[in-house]
Amino acid sequence: MTSEYNALIATTKQIIVHKSQPNTFYVVHNNTFISQRHFVEHLNYNPRKSLAGETMAGVINFTSSLSISKPISRHHKPKTSNNSSRVFVIKSSSSTDTSSTSVKDEQLSAIKPPANFKAPEPKLFTPRSDKVVDLVTASLNLLFRFGTGVFVNGYSVSFVPKNEIPSGQYGLGVAGYVAKESSKLGPRPAKPIEIYEFEGCPFCRKVREIVAVLDLDVLYYPCPRNGPTFRPKVGQMGGKQMFPYMVDPNTGVSMYESDDIIKYLAEKYGDGNVPISLSLGLLTTLTAGFAMIGRMGKGSIYTKAKMPPQPLEVWAYEASPFCKLVREVLVELELPHLLHSCARGSPKRQELYEKIGHFQAPYLEDPNTGVKMFESAEIIDYLRATYAL
Repeated sequence: MTSEYNALIATTKQIIVHKSQPNTFYVVHNNTFISQRHFVEHLNYNPRKSLAGETMAGVINFTSSLSISKPISRHHKPKTSNNSSRVFVIKSSSSTDTSSTSVKDEQLSAIKPPANFKAPEPKLFTPRSDKVVDLVTASLNLLFRFGTGVFVNGYSVSFVPKNEIPSGQYGLGVAGYVAKESSKLGPRPAKPIEIYEFEGCPFCRKVREIVAVLDLDVLYYPCPRNGPTFRPKVGQMGGKQMFPYMVDPNTGVSMYESDDIIKYLAEKYGDGNVPISLSLGLLTTLTAGFAMIGRMGKGSIYTKAKMPPQPLEVWAYEASPFCKLVREVLVELELPHLLHSCARGSPKRQELYEKIGHFQAPYLEDPNTGVKMFESAEIIDYLRATYAL
């Protein structure tokens, strides 16, 4: 970490400050303007551009002693800025003030679980009474989307007597029998796909459905309306704030347009065939919109929140109403999260079962606090208590 951090400082050639905004810094790194805020996010959440090819969590701590050189010969400004103010190049000091606390340390100290927090015991298919209506409205997708995203591609099931299933193997028990599920997966990406999107968008929903069908792990960057972090970042990366936006760090491919993303993922990480429920053009988009009628407006508007130093990890899948409620809150709070898709037939169900001794979705692991928990209603309470401002 320290060597990567120092290497990044050493390769940062310029820092730009607007004369009319002396407290606003811009960093020039690899010939790209990055605002001070976005530079922090670049370090924390952009594994594609870190020097070591891995996610780095760190913040450059600039000292107050900065030597100003002569003005640059022409005006430079961030891509998304319309400010025509004169800018000056200033060089950062090579020394850092070790007595000051880094932004990351402050974030870590500020992010703590609620007092006396205790993760609840998992209770399969037992909703909390105050969430029953929410779960009913979140279940409309099963009707309008014909179960798309419930099953992994190539899903098959057979029922065998319970006593024939090894004790360490996951299976859903039904009347003395256990459902033995399997699927046919395509090539697995070495690094998680990155998707910028938000709940409440039918185009984004379509992409989330193919993620479930292909059983992919995705690093989601939520982009709710008025979100201060990742919406602007999409504009910087792709030139416009349109969603969904996908980046595949395994191939360097990035793209807008939900249908193009679906086709790309199916060809790259599936058998090349797009499910018929995702290939009906306007009808697919309309039914994806109808599926969200019961949750209209949820997961679409930003709620002021702390930005976690590390993305949260969630085991979930698109068609589950329990998972849907948790995802809405993750998006509203603009919390980046690595989603391990685990629709029916996913081998990740067995992996989680071996890891925890139980499978249930959603399941949350927060590396920022050490909290690990099941139960959607309690996960929602935890997220709001820990991150909402």
